[in-house]
Amino acid sequence: MERPINSRLVRTTLLLVVPALLLASFTVARTGPLPAPLLPPSFDAASAVATATELARDHPSRVPGSALAEGAARWYKDKLALYGLETRDDTWEENVPGLGRVRLHNIVTTVAGDTETAIVFVAHRDNTGEGPGANTNASGTAALIELARGYARLGTVAGRPQPQHTLVFLSSDGGAYGGYGAERFASTSPRRHNLLAVVSLDGIAGRARPRLELSGFGSRSPAPALVRTASRRVAEQTTREPARPDWLTQLVDLGIPFAYGEQAPFLGRGISAVRLATAGDGSTNAAADTPENLDPARFERLGRAAEALLNSLDASIALAGGTAGSVYLGNRAVRGWAIELVLLASLIPFLVGAIDLYARCRRRSAPLRGAWLSLRTRLGLWLWVGAVVMLGAFVGIFPREGSLPPAPHSPAVSGWPIGGLLALLALVALGWARTRFILSANHPAGPADELAGYAVALVALGGVALGTAVANPYALLFLVPSLYAWLWLPQVQSRSSWARDALYGIGLVGPALALVAVAQQLDLGLDAPLYLAALMTLGFVPWPTVLALLAWAAIAAQLGALAAGRYAPGGPRP
Repeated sequence: MERPINSRLVRTTLLLVVPALLLASFTVARTGPLPAPLLPPSFDAASAVATATELARDHPSRVPGSALAEGAARWYKDKLALYGLETRDDTWEENVPGLGRVRLHNIVTTVAGDTETAIVFVAHRDNTGEGPGANTNASGTAALIELARGYARLGTVAGRPQPQHTLVFLSSDGGAYGGYGAERFASTSPRRHNLLAVVSLDGIAGRARPRLELSGFGSRSPAPALVRTASRRVAEQTTREPARPDWLTQLVDLGIPFAYGEQAPFLGRGISAVRLATAGDGSTNAAADTPENLDPARFERLGRAAEALLNSLDASIALAGGTAGSVYLGNRAVRGWAIELVLLASLIPFLVGAIDLYARCRRRSAPLRGAWLSLRTRLGLWLWVGAVVMLGAFVGIFPREGSLPPAPHSPAVSGWPIGGLLALLALVALGWARTRFILSANHPAGPADELAGYAVALVALGGVALGTAVANPYALLFLVPSLYAWLWLPQVQSRSSWARDALYGIGLVGPALALVAVAQQLDLGLDAPLYLAALMTLGFVPWPTVLALLAWAAIAAQLGALAAGRYAPGGPRP
């Protein structure tokens, strides 16, 4: 009873993680960029600034589905017509959280190349309507026009030579609300099966440091050649490589099946894509996004970098594609499958320790049935919490329609109804009160009851970990702290409470990391838990993942009660 965990057995099986770590270290490879183009870029910064200023001044509100948005679409087509560039329209209707069902409008310009394989440059044309959107994303739209203008054919005056690959310039709609235009193109375009690379230009005239966004749907990453080439072309123009998410943020992004921006839908379909930006994804001062606040020097440098990147990609005979998960460390990359192998190997010592504890409890006839009943009661509470969240979606508190995650600034996120949220909290409180009443009616726990409670909770935690490994091995990142911190709780049960509290707190680090990462990336603040609830009601978080999360919360509640000395086993009093 004093030392119920077989620490020697756990330490021995930890040695199995070492080969996985060594193999992962051997997969770390230096990634080089594609060659620089022979000709220097000719991006016309003055023209681009004038074009962005005109769009922001004449069409300051470009909310998807509005008449003003259609005016901006006509303006864009007229601009390209001046250079003799043909456009193709794609209109459809979409349910956008915060806007309802609206009509969206993509505009596609195609420059035929020597091959059918295509390279796409995309910039969303819309904005939120809270300001003129000079940087987000009139600057990206103006850069797109400048890039396409280089391939214009006006009478006998020719632009650049015919490209090797087919080039697609996509002016998308709904990008400010999550990337609906990009999703439409990635899912319906006849060229979607021949896309080699996609580059999204999203606010490239801001004063903040340029950055590359690499996250996508389905735990995918862009090809190393695209990431390194984009970084090098930006560094050549700005003397500094763009910021990228750090390794921990990249791991979190791989573990959470969610991403924001126009690169995400392409990555979700196995198409290598990156997003070049200077503006944040979260709440910014949209009213200050005016033409006067554009940075012409930054606009020129990033515009030239985008043109050089386009030429490098087009000149590559064997452009490396693929979207397998990777974590980029400077100019090196760690293969995603090696990271998955390490995370999977880390399960073995915990499972061995938990199963050994459970088997010892069975041999000593510990009251396991009461522990299972107690855990079942707590699981019922968390299933009730999940049902309350779905009720919130049914009555309109949380969104329930939309094929993409809502934008951080969307009314569906920023305009939570306080009265409705308080009503949902009251329902949760009723469920909690009933659960506490049921558990308080049970008999007090003795040492054998507590040990059985630990054994049952740890075995159940192992089941959640195995289910998570099947659904998304990267998500084990959020479980590993709880696995190894909580495994030792029975070992310190008879010691001071601070040791139990410390171990229990360490076990909560994983989910807290996910919550903080999402809140920080999207500048959500205290809205982060509600935003994640909205992802669940939209169905963007798979149901198996939701059930695993609720089961983990029930296990955490049981272990918390044990660590605090307030545990009571289920079943009638003896």
